[in-house]
Amino acid sequence: MAVITRYIVERNGEEKMTFVSKKEADAFDKELDIAENLQAVLSESELDIDEKLLEEISLYIARRRDVVGLLLKGSKPKKESTVTDDSVTTESKSQPKKKLKAVDSAVA
Repeated sequence: MAVITRYIVERNGEEKMTFVSKKEADAFDKELDIAENLQAVLSESELDIDEKLLEEISLYIARRRDVVGLLLKGSKPKKESTVTDDSVTTESKSQPKKKLKAVDSAVA
């Protein structure tokens, strides 16, 4: 019989994810904290955003906080980001990963 340690990330009494490493569980918990704070800030805006979409946007930004942080500081990411999130694209192992290119645009 094996003993297996599992780390469960729980929010508001709801189990979100289970991990086998504390480091991964802590990283996911931090991601959820960031997304929750982003969601609070974005919900105060004048934008009419559906709550589900607001949650998805907040999680997306939280997952890419390193790149978004650089962009908010006025810097450009050092290299192109590779899309690996299954919710963004589904790829077979034989296909090369798709790359995203930054597009400069002016906001009026």
